[in-house]
Amino acid sequence: MSGASAAQRWVLAGYDGSDQAAAAVEWAAEEAASRGGALAVVQVVHWPPPSPQPVPGTDEAEQELTARTHAETLLSDLADELGKSRPELTVRTSVESGRTGETLARAAREAELLVIGASGRGALPRVVLGSTAAELLHSCDRPVVVVRSSDSYSASGPVVVGVDGSELSAAAVAFAYDFADRHQRELLAVHAWADLPMHATEPVGGWAEDWQDISRRGQELLADSLAAHAERHPDVVVRRTVSIDRPARALLDTADGAALLVVGSHGRGTLGRLLLGSVSHAMIYHAPCPVAVVHPPAKD
Repeated sequence: MSGASAAQRWVLAGYDGSDQAAAAVEWAAEEAASRGGALAVVQVVHWPPPSPQPVPGTDEAEQELTARTHAETLLSDLADELGKSRPELTVRTSVESGRTGETLARAAREAELLVIGASGRGALPRVVLGSTAAELLHSCDRPVVVVRSSDSYSASGPVVVGVDGSELSAAAVAFAYDFADRHQRELLAVHAWADLPMHATEPVGGWAEDWQDISRRGQELLADSLAAHAERHPDVVVRRTVSIDRPARALLDTADGAALLVVGSHGRGTLGRLLLGSVSHAMIYHAPCPVAVVHPPAKD
């Protein structure tokens, strides 16, 4: 994205030619259009590759040039398709060299949002998700959206957001409200309470507090967390739910059919009854819809 205008609102998408990456680019294009911004698509050539397979009769420099040329062809074809389907959208493409996660995180510094596919070409989905996406969750300071294939979710469904009352949760709520408002989606705010620290996807038993009291306090927390955003986005229809369960399990139960699931990159920890670090990772692995992972607000 070198040379991008500072005044332009860019959405960045990572691309590698796979179906998942194509779905991510399409999602990013729609999001860029809804923001009144532009789309940047970056394909990273990691050379030498993790498991190099030399081609007989060619040297390393020639193989790298071939890889870059192939990437440029893929991006050129993609740009042509986007030009036909979204002629009003400004699209910039580039081929960069380096490690995928590190390179995308650096490029995302000039963007408002980074969008990637849930898996990539020629690799097991969990391997790519566990390396590139996990690295980006730690290194990228912009919201990161992980998109699965376009037929795996409902674009007309609600926006689901996990809420725990923390500063990071407030950033996730702001992101969710803004998205729901622009796309005219219902917002479902979920607060989950778990008495014992357990694995993110396991059910919880043996509560230490009365459910009615937990529900009351959870609803109060949700009301406080949503109040300011509700004033700024009065047209967004909101539903609130409090669940006694692990946060990841509660969110997964509500994410089926959602347009987007929004979580913080980490949370309060056991004292706050939420472990959003484990939740964010559980969501990008298991959620049936696109997942937005929002990072802490920048400190002055």
